[in-house]
Amino acid sequence: MNISDITRGLHIAMLNIMQGQPPPQKPGPGAIDLTDVICFVGLIIFGIWLLKTSFGKNALNDSKPRRNNMPFYMPFVPLLIWFGLVSLAILIAGSLMGNLENWKSALLDNVVLCIGAVVVVAVIIYLARTYFARRLKGFGLNVKTIHKDFVAAFINLLAVWPLILLAIVLTTTFGKLIWGADYEIQQHEGLDMITTYSQLPLRILIIIVAAVVAPVLEEMLFRGLFQTAIRSFFGSFRQSHSAWLAIVISSGLFATIHSNMAHWPALFVLTLCMGYAYEKSGSLFRPIFIHALFNGLTVLATLSQ
Repeated sequence: MNISDITRGLHIAMLNIMQGQPPPQKPGPGAIDLTDVICFVGLIIFGIWLLKTSFGKNALNDSKPRRNNMPFYMPFVPLLIWFGLVSLAILIAGSLMGNLENWKSALLDNVVLCIGAVVVVAVIIYLARTYFARRLKGFGLNVKTIHKDFVAAFINLLAVWPLILLAIVLTTTFGKLIWGADYEIQQHEGLDMITTYSQLPLRILIIIVAAVVAPVLEEMLFRGLFQTAIRSFFGSFRQSHSAWLAIVISSGLFATIHSNMAHWPALFVLTLCMGYAYEKSGSLFRPIFIHALFNGLTVLATLSQ
């Protein structure tokens, strides 16, 4: 089996899992498409990174911790607002509006979610301005780095893309071994809505949530606050060790807050990349762009079917 067969199989598996579609017909022997090129380039970039960093050992030797005096419990404040008060607001709004059509109910939920996200982001910005040295710049929000962060984010996502696909394939394989040949990973709720309902206002709002709201909120919370707090907690460790510990723990936390356990392996791999990008660059825009690109490409792939 050549690299073309492997990468095509991984990509097809990912799309099938995300979208719940039957597998498309495989191209003929020797055929090469854009999917093969993307995965092959990603593998090359990842291989070069492994060689240059001694398989990651020296990757974060120059990563400086973000100076802050934030109490260790503080990141849980916006987390509780997000999962507690915002979820409650969605329930209250639904009960006040009465019986709505399904798509209108979904639209209302996403509107309330966006409003709640703005509130939580405002809280996070306040915490960053209060507890971080150099305030928002120390938090990683420096507008002067946006252009290079976008380019680097694209390269980072390209490098980790084959690993995400591999995680999905392995999850599916083990799922079939444990639960039988009919096992399938459930489609994400947002992708399910965008394929179920054709109403344009709802689709536009879901795209905004996926490609803008979720990346900004989740990266500010899990990378900006949690990863920083965890790294500060392990401050007595060697600099690179504390960085990797913070990346792994915050990535595990991010993956496990998602309700579908089958998504955890792929999410964990993706968030390792985003956490590394934050520690390596010191910029929060870089993981935000990686997250936004991943979500945006997933939504576009769903809409293209």
